[in-house]
Amino acid sequence: MAQQDPQFSQNMFNRLPINAAVAGGNDAICATLLYRQQWLGFLPKNEGIPKTGLISLDAPIKMLHGGLGLTIINDKIGFESGVGLKLAYAYRMNIGSGKLALGVDAGILQKGINPTWVAVNMSDPNLPSSTSAISPDFGFGAYYNNNNLYAGISTTHLAEGAMKLGAATYGIARHYYIVGGYNYELNPTWTLKPSFWAKTDFASTQLDLNVTALYNNLIWGGVSYRMKDAIVPMVGMNIGNLKVGYSYDYTTSNLKHGDAGKMVMTHEIMLGYCFKPNPTKPLPLNRNVRFL
Repeated sequence: MAQQDPQFSQNMFNRLPINAAVAGGNDAICATLLYRQQWLGFLPKNEGIPKTGLISLDAPIKMLHGGLGLTIINDKIGFESGVGLKLAYAYRMNIGSGKLALGVDAGILQKGINPTWVAVNMSDPNLPSSTSAISPDFGFGAYYNNNNLYAGISTTHLAEGAMKLGAATYGIARHYYIVGGYNYELNPTWTLKPSFWAKTDFASTQLDLNVTALYNNLIWGGVSYRMKDAIVPMVGMNIGNLKVGYSYDYTTSNLKHGDAGKMVMTHEIMLGYCFKPNPTKPLPLNRNVRFL
């Protein structure tokens, strides 16, 4: 009954994987890398804790009137592992001071059970053996952004596919997301960036609320509150076109104490890089009355 899509705390930098319409939305070629280790200290030797890595790439494509994107994700928890790969296309149009985009994505999902998996009760025919399976995956989204505002609504796993893992069937639930954020310039030095991130698969629903302060377009710090789960401080820095971020989840649920009463820890790092290619300048045209 748990939510299936992996979760990240620095989700304000991670919009493309859950909304295809974000592709090309920065009017720049962008790459984002996220890596998360969740609930360290919950189990002895940290065996089986969730570990998730993600890389996303996107760029505006003028001839397609929008943008293209690519997302690759690897997720491990316990004996289960998963890999997802999908391509996204967004059609963008001018609306008021910003742009509205509609996007679709398509790809594959793979789920597997580690070969070292040993079922405790082998008499249960529903327990999967060591195996893996693949399913097609589709998503759709709408996204609006301008210099100070972004808002999006999207759904992932539209096909609600199913994968056979031995005698068991792994059903892929459709997920829904609503996200938004605003840049409020307090003065030429400080900018306040409130944002929210709501997600549900109707088995589990979560809401992340975040406030981040950016100093001199160089250093940022903020905090998120994930309802009934965690308080998340985060810090980061802009180094030219490179963004570097770190977050720490302070768990507030009953999972906050793990093995032998240890405090459970969750770490996440983020690297992002964006650049705008120089537009190609047309060659100068010179005319001479002798050569018409």
